[in-house]
Amino acid sequence: MAELVVVIVFAIAVIYGLSRTAIIVPQQQAWIVERLGRYEKTLRGGFYLLVPFVDNVRLKHNLMEIAKPIEEQDCITKDNVLIHIDGILYYKIVDPERATYGITNLEYAIEQLAQTTLRSEIGKIELDHTFEERPRINADVVAEVDKASEAWGVKVLRYEIRSIKPPVEILHAMEQQMRAEREKRAVVLESEGKRTAAINQSEGLRESLINKAEGEKQQRIKEAEGEASAITAVASATADGIRAIAQALQSPGGYEALQYRIAIDYIQQFGLLAKETNTMILPTNLADVAGVLATAMTVIKRNGADGSSLTPSALSPATPLPAR
Repeated sequence: MAELVVVIVFAIAVIYGLSRTAIIVPQQQAWIVERLGRYEKTLRGGFYLLVPFVDNVRLKHNLMEIAKPIEEQDCITKDNVLIHIDGILYYKIVDPERATYGITNLEYAIEQLAQTTLRSEIGKIELDHTFEERPRINADVVAEVDKASEAWGVKVLRYEIRSIKPPVEILHAMEQQMRAEREKRAVVLESEGKRTAAINQSEGLRESLINKAEGEKQQRIKEAEGEASAITAVASATADGIRAIAQALQSPGGYEALQYRIAIDYIQQFGLLAKETNTMILPTNLADVAGVLATAMTVIKRNGADGSSLTPSALSPATPLPAR
């Protein structure tokens, strides 16, 4: 019976020893092994055997990238406005030995360092620039925390601000400012639209007046050309009539026909004298048709031998000469 108890005790001791000495380290982990209280080695993914009662696993580090939430904190901007900011810090352990013996509480130290660095960066800018300067703030926090945590065997990869919460009264003031800015832009756009419309209307009126003036100019030119053509045609017809009269005077019976025409026109015009006005001044020999004909024929014989001084009123080309 005593031998059975010894065997059982020995088996339990062996199992316990194997459980303490035969270990399997998962991938992307690093285990710090101490021997008799001093650092011995760092175990990475794989199977290992430790010396029983001598070797001891001090810490187990995760070598994957770690996302550490940074709790919300109060920060004061350059223009003395209190705001609440929180974020997330991404880092990874690159030297497990320094991460074990370089700092007491690694996560707490990194969190505090990120918070103090963020407060320092926020104090350099004004409230209006906190939102647009987020990329620069993130980069500055990463640079400062990475430089300070290098001695701890940690590599800081990036930092992201999650939210920025100004006080309620500041939010109301910002909303009013944004509303005023939008109304200002609306007024400016409306005035620019009216200005553009006025310019377009004036340009249209100007073009219309120019086109109208150009049209009137062309019309006057065409009318002048028409009048010139009419005058030319009348002059040509008058010249043809004078030449025809001159030729008729050279033919037998030409002077007698001219006398007949003058007498007819004289009588017709004499009959119309009273129709134009009630007051008339008449020569004493008005009824002496023969004297008028003699005077007219004397002028024609003296000045019109070549037909240059004859006028259409003397003999109309459209009126046929009477045959003898």
